[in-house]
Amino acid sequence: MKIVSAHRKVMSILNITPDSFFAASRVEQGEAIRSRVEQMMREGADIIDIGGYSTRPGAADVAPEEERQRVLLGAEEVRGVSPDVTISIDTFRSEIAAAVLERFGNVIINDISGGERDQRMAEVVAYHAAPMVVMHSRGTPRTMQSLTAYGDVVEEVRDHLARRADILRAQGVGEIILDPGIGFAKTEEQNFALIASLERIASLGYPVLAGISRKSFMCRALDISPDDALEATTALHWACLERGASILRAHDTLAARQTIALYEKIYRL
Repeated sequence: MKIVSAHRKVMSILNITPDSFFAASRVEQGEAIRSRVEQMMREGADIIDIGGYSTRPGAADVAPEEERQRVLLGAEEVRGVSPDVTISIDTFRSEIAAAVLERFGNVIINDISGGERDQRMAEVVAYHAAPMVVMHSRGTPRTMQSLTAYGDVVEEVRDHLARRADILRAQGVGEIILDPGIGFAKTEEQNFALIASLERIASLGYPVLAGISRKSFMCRALDISPDDALEATTALHWACLERGASILRAHDTLAARQTIALYEKIYRL
């Protein structure tokens, strides 16, 4: 599966959880999931990223069986709406990745720990020849915001991602997408620094995913709530595209799709 082509892609967020930070993104029942997926498809989703475990700062743990049931339900509903759209599973647990890959084939595994929290993740991803999003983070959702001490945050995140990519490739993972982990174990200032220098991550030669949609760092900067952060998200999406992002992970599919379309028109891409 080749994820990134000449055109940049929208990864639409499907949260099958009761506690994701943006309340409007939460869906838990089959009918609501189908309706949300149908909307995503109408608005131009390339990838649908299914999460059954909220990773917002401070989020509670979710039992593996509960997460498995949530993401399998989501994947079933997505496939019922569209047999062709690319599915991504937002999980750091190899058992969840394996369950989805065995049932649905070659989907993307989007691991916030970059394969570090579960040492079997690389083996599972490599066995199924699946693409993998490798994100930078520290700690767990409950501890990450106390782990923000860096010298040069951009250089340290870049070096960490480069090392993880090398390790995972040596373990047989063929297609890797890098995510600097905006909002994960970073201060507001560090998040903006990473966006400002995203080209340093892109220079590693891998596709880069920007996961910034409606996050709290931009809300604090503007003194707004996530409900009011669509315009701010769109502005930062443009900044990420200018600095080399290949995938926008977004709550608002249509806005991200239009941002990419206009960016590619201006730069004749």
